[in-house]
Amino acid sequence: MSSIGDLSGRIALVTGASRGIGQSLATALADAGATVLAGVRGEPGREAQAREAGPAAIHPIAFDVRDVDATRRAVDAAVAEHGRIDILVNNAGLGREHDPLEVTEADWDELHDVNLKGAFFVTQAVGRHMVAARYGRIVMISSQASLVGLPRSAVYCATKAGLNGLARTLALEWAPFGVTVNCVAPTWIYTPGTAGRLDLPDFRQSVLDRIPVGRIGQPADVAAAVTFLASEASGLITGAVLPVDGGWTVQ
Repeated sequence: MSSIGDLSGRIALVTGASRGIGQSLATALADAGATVLAGVRGEPGREAQAREAGPAAIHPIAFDVRDVDATRRAVDAAVAEHGRIDILVNNAGLGREHDPLEVTEADWDELHDVNLKGAFFVTQAVGRHMVAARYGRIVMISSQASLVGLPRSAVYCATKAGLNGLARTLALEWAPFGVTVNCVAPTWIYTPGTAGRLDLPDFRQSVLDRIPVGRIGQPADVAAAVTFLASEASGLITGAVLPVDGGWTVQ
């Protein structure tokens, strides 16, 4: 299993996999050979169930990353059923804009509970098994907002920058156990969730003006980076933050 992007025989958990980038990540990992546990909030919907029955080995697993106890139970049950979890992709996240002078405690908690607290406790639950197995690949879906400031995004930027710091520290902690921890930091990616803004000509142009390669990102761009970092070929890479941003953050 040394070829780039080959995940044959691996068991992967992707959080926030019911739509958008998360759904694309689950499909890409399955196409690379992994059995994918697609984390969804609440009961798996029709779309997730249909994908389970398709050619890709994608199986919905229901838990809310904001519920630490439910997260632990779901992870332990998945390990009991499948024997292990080799790959974790922390994709579940929320994006909100706020005027920093108007941010409430509820606004702060909403984003941190999912983007940072949720990611940590999923990682803790899975990492416990990976450390015992002495193998694991953990990928955090961060954001270019973790590397640069964005207007009206102080809370969001803080949560994503926190993911980078978390990944670097866990990379040090778990490297002796064969577990790597990295971040992928995408730019604007065209999904059903971002289409409402990216389809506005003025807004789309304002984004393109910041991306030197001259195009909006696609879910496949993120999936390619994640698949590589999830594979054995990335074994010497840990604690890294990989921008998938067309050059936005180098300006």
